[in-house]
Amino acid sequence: MKKFMLLFVVLLSVPVMAQNSQNPSVSVSGEGIIKIVPDQVLIKSRIEHEGPSATSVKKQNDEIVNKIINYLKAEGIDEKDFQTNYVNLNKRYDYNEKTYTYIANQSITIKLKDIGNYERIMKGLLENGLNRIDGIQFLSSEIEKYEQEARRLAVLDAQNKAKQLASPLGQEIGKAISISEMDYNNVQPLYRMEEMADMSMAKTDEQTIAPGEMELKIRVNVSFELLQ
Repeated sequence: MKKFMLLFVVLLSVPVMAQNSQNPSVSVSGEGIIKIVPDQVLIKSRIEHEGPSATSVKKQNDEIVNKIINYLKAEGIDEKDFQTNYVNLNKRYDYNEKTYTYIANQSITIKLKDIGNYERIMKGLLENGLNRIDGIQFLSSEIEKYEQEARRLAVLDAQNKAKQLASPLGQEIGKAISISEMDYNNVQPLYRMEEMADMSMAKTDEQTIAPGEMELKIRVNVSFELLQ
């Protein structure tokens, strides 16, 4: 019985010893940053009308939406590059006047694959009845390529940090044990305005946006073997 108990204790201790015999490692984070000049733009627009009749404001909106869609098609914008995000019809009560009004609005997102067409297309949209711009977002047609490069830089940054940590100890790093992406931060400039009516008189040669640069940032966490 004593021999059996001794054998049982030895067997239980083996996995614990194996677990404690892992090779030493060093874990670091790395960051890869890429500056991108955007070549595309996403216009977040809205058509909105208010009036005493639900039927009339809905009709007004539908007519403008139809004009805008026809305009975009005439300008060669692919149908897959513009879409309706939502359609709303709301009733509003004015407590001062003790009257009801109705508000109809429809959101349309428009993607321009050539950012150079922005001024001309925007002017045309306004002339065809678009009366709200909720914002624009700058894009890149080669974002996947830039993401890959940012990840490569992040991993190399982590490797360099690990070497700097190990070197003062007279040690070196070995192969990577684990790699994980911590987060992804694509910071983009945003252009906003509430009322666009005055811009309908803008000239086509006026510059109303400054795309500048987008900053693509990717962080990774990497664990390396620590060689004796």
